Amino acid sequence: MTAATGVPSGAAAAGSAGGAGPSRHAPLLRGPFSRLVWRDAAFVAAGSSWTVVFVLAVLVDSKLLWSISMLEFVLVTILLPRVLRFATTMQRSRFGALLGVELRTEGAPDAQPASWRAFLVTLRTGDAWRQLGYHFVAAPAFAAAGLGMILLGGAGFVLLALPAIAPALPPHSPLRASGMVSRDILLCAAGMGALWVSAWLAGIIAALDERAAMALLGPDRAVQLEQRVAGLTESRSALVQAVDAERRRIERDLHDGVQQRLVSLAINLGMARSQLEGLPPEAGAVIGSAHEEAKAAMAELRDLVRGLHPAVLDDRGLDAALSGIAARAPFPVRLSVEVPERAAPAVEAVAYFVVSEALTNIAKHAEATQADVEVVQARGRLRLRIVDDGVGGADPARGSGLAGLARRAASVDGTFALTSPVGGPTVITVELPCAL
Repeated sequence: MTAATGVPSGAAAAGSAGGAGPSRHAPLLRGPFSRLVWRDAAFVAAGSSWTVVFVLAVLVDSKLLWSISMLEFVLVTILLPRVLRFATTMQRSRFGALLGVELRTEGAPDAQPASWRAFLVTLRTGDAWRQLGYHFVAAPAFAAAGLGMILLGGAGFVLLALPAIAPALPPHSPLRASGMVSRDILLCAAGMGALWVSAWLAGIIAALDERAAMALLGPDRAVQLEQRVAGLTESRSALVQAVDAERRRIERDLHDGVQQRLVSLAINLGMARSQLEGLPPEAGAVIGSAHEEAKAAMAELRDLVRGLHPAVLDDRGLDAALSGIAARAPFPVRLSVEVPERAAPAVEAVAYFVVSEALTNIAKHAEATQADVEVVQARGRLRLRIVDDGVGGADPARGSGLAGLARRAASVDGTFALTSPVGGPTVITVELPCAL
């Protein structure tokens, strides 16, 4: 079986699922001659011996508690968390060494309690109860089944060997050979059948024991989901920051490279247009047209750079960047920004683009005469509120760009809310975390 972290993987998972995988068919097909059978038998025997010793020690100690004094009871009570930790470690080591199954989640803290304070915590979370359930309910049941498997396998070996060792037995022994060939054949067949059944039981017990251990000694499903969510959140935060950094790089390259070349080209064309005299009208018209195209390309590139990432946002912060948006709006915009401390760069970029796209939507669809933009920072959150006096009736499902605003907010684990009754006003509320 392939070693795995937390749960078996691939074919190993199929093999551990109660005999569903191909590896669990080996005991049925090859019986005691399969290497897998001997591995499962060793695993079951180790579990049976360890469980018997553990349970007997607990029972004997419990009997002594009633006959000696309360001092030992207090001592055992104090040592209970460490005893549980030791028992769980032994069982997990058995699964790892004999089956190659790791019952802990990689990178996660061990749920085994080492002190009473930690033990009480695990009692509240259910980890200690699951471990106690395995050690005192599941493990004894598998140990009993394992002892039955061992006795059946031993009986099978004895029956197979009996025709050979019977002549050496005392003359009056009922097991001494009687010279009947049919009896020897029946003994060998019974012995082989017992070995075959014990091999099948070994695989079944090992598979069931593995399932129980995964549920009771393995990582809690809720803890795994929490760790998975935390990992996905961290990955998304890293992706958002990487995208924001790449957008800044593209903005710098365009601003410092292509835009400067266009500026130089526009200046040269303007100088040629004003200084070159005596040119044919057609040539002058071509130079003039090229000059105007260069200026138009500069304006488009400036808007493109501003749409990628405005330089003023990095240099002077959110207040100055939003002031520029408000000044360029085709209607009056009252802006209020109260941000004592700057948020993460990616969060500031999302806030900037949310306000920019919201004002663009208002200009295109709302028929508004004015808008209010309020940005407030409180308790680690950045709250944006955009209100217009337009016709209302905005619906993200109609493709008005509002769905894009919601996606932008969600990219940094923010929230988006819209209120837009017919007749107005339309209120957009966005809350973003200040840190990623």
